[in-house]
Amino acid sequence: MHAFYRAMGDPVVVGDKHLALSTIGHAVSSDGAHFKDSTREQFIMPEEEWERYGCEDPRVCEFEGKYYIFYTALGTYPFSAEGIRVAVAVSDDLKKVNERHLVTPFNAKAMTLFPRRIRGKIVALLSAHTDSPPTRMSLAFFDKIEDMWDIDYWQKWHSEIDKHSVNSRRGERDQIEVGAAPVEIDEGWLVVYSHIQNYGTQDVIFGIEALLLDKGNPSKIIGHTHGPIMAPEESYEKYGHVPFITFPSGALLSKDTLQIYYGAADTTCCLAEVNVNDLVAAMKTDTKEKFVTRFMGNPIISPITDHAWENKATFNPAAIKLGNKANRKTHILYRAMGADNTSVIGYAASDDGDGCTISERLPEPIYVPRVDFESKGVPGGNSGCEDPRITEIGKRVYMCYTAYNGIKPPAVAVTSISSKDLVDKNWNWDEPVIITEERIDDKDACFLPEKVKDEYIFYHRIDGTVYADRLKSLDFKNEKVMNRLQVLAPRPGMWDCRKVGLAAPPIKTKSGWLALYHGISIHGTYRVGAVLLSLSDPTSVIARTAAPILEPVESYEKNGQVGNVVFPCGLTQEGDTLFIYYGGGDSVVAVATVSLKSLLKILTC
Repeated sequence: MHAFYRAMGDPVVVGDKHLALSTIGHAVSSDGAHFKDSTREQFIMPEEEWERYGCEDPRVCEFEGKYYIFYTALGTYPFSAEGIRVAVAVSDDLKKVNERHLVTPFNAKAMTLFPRRIRGKIVALLSAHTDSPPTRMSLAFFDKIEDMWDIDYWQKWHSEIDKHSVNSRRGERDQIEVGAAPVEIDEGWLVVYSHIQNYGTQDVIFGIEALLLDKGNPSKIIGHTHGPIMAPEESYEKYGHVPFITFPSGALLSKDTLQIYYGAADTTCCLAEVNVNDLVAAMKTDTKEKFVTRFMGNPIISPITDHAWENKATFNPAAIKLGNKANRKTHILYRAMGADNTSVIGYAASDDGDGCTISERLPEPIYVPRVDFESKGVPGGNSGCEDPRITEIGKRVYMCYTAYNGIKPPAVAVTSISSKDLVDKNWNWDEPVIITEERIDDKDACFLPEKVKDEYIFYHRIDGTVYADRLKSLDFKNEKVMNRLQVLAPRPGMWDCRKVGLAAPPIKTKSGWLALYHGISIHGTYRVGAVLLSLSDPTSVIARTAAPILEPVESYEKNGQVGNVVFPCGLTQEGDTLFIYYGGGDSVVAVATVSLKSLLKILTC
């Protein structure tokens, strides 16, 4: 596999200027992911007047036996739109450049070819007027290769530029730029590109998106992503020469896996992978794959008017399967609120093999505020024990919940009970302990159900980001949570751009620790995604769903105390079926199911 990349070194003298000059490097890899330094060489350097100030951002395509490396040629300094144009280098063998040409006589970037003729024509995709917006992603059709650098062709083309545009901009302030050479799949031409939201403002977001174009008529868009499938998330994408950038310029198809090569923070070259079938299913405008199945009897738990402690809302349930063969069932611990806005924990159960139908529900709460940090400090205000998550470790069940007294910031409290006592409904809870740092807003906490490298793993959310701590013991009177490791952060411009929080304790699979999480959009909608964590290091993310797997659709999810909310705190497994227990609209409890195999397929490409 050959990679062509933009490279910058120390400043050099160009004419009477002293500047860091961009050139194009070449590297070779046997697996597409690991490139030895010994294979790296400078491949395209400025030679012509129209590129004397740099050669940037290559796209490479094989076409009819030759290799075409398109790049941005910088012909003026200080840089200006009229001096930023498309050039191409042609190579017979990727060992040397046989010829090079200035392609566009006007401002343009990011040109590439379709890898075969369409209806007898050579077809190119380019971004016109990237430095003098509005930018147009446009098509150009040629009878012969030489037309690509024919100035008469481009002058006529440019006079009719609106006829050639492929419009994928969603907003007036958005900028688009062609990413990689189109990839041919059964459904059409797949184009990965850069969609830049809020271009020219302080809120700019460099995201990666995709289009699906008709095979016989690439001017026709037949599918598109509805937002970024990638945005700056990792440290190497957030920090660098130009921070907070993910910028695609290469894509390859390997069986069902689309490999996206991109620049991160204008500093490094990176690789990401996505299952192409799942990507296409999410792109089609006329279909939406039904992935998660809601229980027809939802909601399964609703407020009871005669119970003062739960007559306002019942939501955000934890869940766990416990008991022997004779009495095994799903135990559901849900948050409940009455008219005085005090949160307590209620109990319900579903018989084994069902998981959806409530077979038992207790008339009194099983857990109530007991200490100062969760007792009401402001009359009528919210307070209490919120949003439980439960994990069985050894022979005890540990419950993490949000403790809130209405005065101090919400904090994570932990209590525990023997597994036998929970099954027998003997509510002998340990005294709760606040385990996170004071004066920090901390929520959405749970434990991994087993040790990893002789350490317990504790997850929690601070300032909208999921962190993990490695703990030597579960003695929280002596064990303090302070060594925070970032696990999952909001993704700019995506459906989970404001906050993320782990939904329930992760489930162990052969591929990794599978976890669900909730994400909050810029408009305050709560959706659910999935993430796969490393078995050997559960603080390390292997994969994350680009699109949500569950979002508010039903009336009990769109309406309630807080509208447009699906908020899971419980996840159980029965064979290949995962049961997701969640709060709808901050008012009721619902359940949905999903195939574990299908979910892992998405996360493992």
